[in-house]
This record gives sequence, structure tokens and C-alpha cells, in this order.
Amino acid sequence: MTMRDKPPFRADHVGSLLRPKALLDARDRHEKGEIDDVALRAVEDASITDVVKLQEDIGLEAITDGEHRRTLFHIDFMEKLEGITIGDGKLVSFHSHDEKLEFAPPTIGIGGKLRHRESIQGADFDYLKSQTSKTAKVCIPSPSMAHFRVGRRGIPTDIYPDIEEFFDDLTAAYRAEIADLAARGCRYVQLDDTNLAYLCDPAVREQVVAMGEDPDELPHTYAKLINESIKDRPDDMVAAIHLCRGNFKSAWVAEGGYDPVADSMFNEIAVDGFFLEYENERSGGFEPLRFVPKGKAVVLGIVSSKLTDMESKDFIKGRIDEAAKYLDLDQMALSPQCGFSSTVHGNQVTVEDQIGKLRLCVETAQDVWG
Repeated sequence: MTMRDKPPFRADHVGSLLRPKALLDARDRHEKGEIDDVALRAVEDASITDVVKLQEDIGLEAITDGEHRRTLFHIDFMEKLEGITIGDGKLVSFHSHDEKLEFAPPTIGIGGKLRHRESIQGADFDYLKSQTSKTAKVCIPSPSMAHFRVGRRGIPTDIYPDIEEFFDDLTAAYRAEIADLAARGCRYVQLDDTNLAYLCDPAVREQVVAMGEDPDELPHTYAKLINESIKDRPDDMVAAIHLCRGNFKSAWVAEGGYDPVADSMFNEIAVDGFFLEYENERSGGFEPLRFVPKGKAVVLGIVSSKLTDMESKDFIKGRIDEAAKYLDLDQMALSPQCGFSSTVHGNQVTVEDQIGKLRLCVETAQDVWG
């Protein structure tokens, strides 16, 4: 068994990292009009330089900008697509280990034909790439986010009388963005997808039916959507997908094992790797891993990014052994179960917790595969 020389690496991470106070203060001042875009970007640049060094010092091979230029993991990207509208927040119930939280993220709407009017992540990637000799990783929301949050009923028929035309325009926009990133040298892209994981929760599946969609059909629809979005990437560009059940201040939305989506997800989505949440019982068992075909990697999110409690190496290795009953150990890797700051608010952990958990992933991966 050896360490992987290409992504996803044996020790990897989902992407977002806690924002430092200086960055949060600068964002607040920018919102109040006290500093301009140039001044804010200078603070972001400095913060990203620091967070790149942090990742390198820990020993990670995949380096992100920590999403330090974003407010929310998906909105900052989606709002830059022509035709996407952003509306007032809609309350969503999140559950943590000891309380219930209400959060109202902005809503996504369709106000016109979808188009890729300009590079979205290009300049951000250029800066990240200039700061590291390691593999620079770009995380973008899955294209399914543009459909799942509104459904067919939320897509005006006077704009898109045929839903397939909507999907065609959406995937063309994603292909244009990925082509731009590829031309700049990006070779590692991760799609962040809450929707497939939400479809594992019986309560969410009922909500999907109520909005006029078929929860059994959507995994196939989204597999096609993702494939069409990434199909023109260069042969040496790795594409991965991260499944998330919600991540806001250490709280989540959905629960349930991967069984309802596993077969279609693993065998129909043409990505190279899957980042899966597996930190506790709300993610179900490892049995769905039996559907993973040869040649695809699964990054086991065994280490929690939501809790301060530090997992032991023995616990992690025991979980990996359980997973190995259903999937070849050589097809596995290790990461935290989600980002540490999918929203600007961050999870209820400290920077020291974050560093310790990322370092734990690196050291345990060296023990298991090194």
C-alpha cells in the first residue's frame, strides 16, 4: 500500500477553513462601506497566504484558499452566473448535538437564460496557485444546486418551457468555467453537493415529493447533470464530489445512510473521487461502499469538523477496517467529514482544533497507507 501521488490524496480535506478575526472585521467594514473592494481583497490575499502555509506545514498535499473570499459555499459562485437571481433568506432548521438552530441562507431563483458571462474562480485560483507548489484545489458548488433549491416549479416556463434546455444551459456554463480553470493550470476540482446526501433523509424525500419532484429519479438526473458539466475537462484534471448533509455552526440538516443514492451515485457519476461524511451514526453504515467500482476513490470523512473532541488514531483505524469489508483499502483515503467553515460564521471549533484534526488525518493516513 502506498500514498497516492494524485488527488484525492490519502490525507485530504473538504476545503473551507475558519476565517480569522482580521478577515471577518475587514468584511464587516466592507459591508458598511468603510473600505473598498481593493482593500478587502488585500486582506483576503494576506489571509489566504497564511492559510496556505498552515496547510503546507500540516503536511497536506491538496491546498485550498480556505474559501476565505466567500460568505457561503454556494451563493458566491452561483450568483455570478447570468440568469441566477438571489432572493431573501428562507428559514432552514439545522440540528446540532445539543440544540436546534434556524438559519436563513439566501434563496436561488431563475430570472433569465443561464449563461457563463465571465470567469468566476479564475483570479482566485491564480492567486492560490501563486502561493503554493502543492496541488491547488478549487471547490465549487455542484450544478444540482441550481435545480434542487427551486425544482421544476421554480423555473419559469416562459424562460425554460423545456427543462432539458435549462439543464443544457446550466451544464454549458459549468463547462465554460472548468475550461477557464483548466487553461489557468487547475488540475483538481471538487463539486460540493448537499442534494444527493439530503435525498438520503426520509423527511427530505417527503419534501421533495411535495415540491413535485421524484426523489428516486433525481439521483439519475443529477448524475447526468454533473457528467455533462465536467465531460470536457482535461484528462489530467481530477474531479471529485463532496456529499454534505448541511454544515452551519457545527449543525446539520439531514440524516440517513447513502443506500437510496449509492448505486446510481457511484456507478453513474463520472468523477474520480467521492468525499463522504462518515463521522457518526447519522451517516449510516459502510455497506453502500460495495457499489463503488474499481478505479474510483472514496475519501472517508471520519474526523468530525463539527466537534472539538479529538478522535483517536485507533478509532479512525477501526472505522477504516470496517469500511474495508466493503471496499478495497487501496481505493480509500481520509479527511474531515466536512469543511470547518462552509459559511463565513464557521463551526464551533477553534483554530487549534482545526489544525489538530487536519494533522490527525495526515498522521493516520501515513500509518495506514504510508
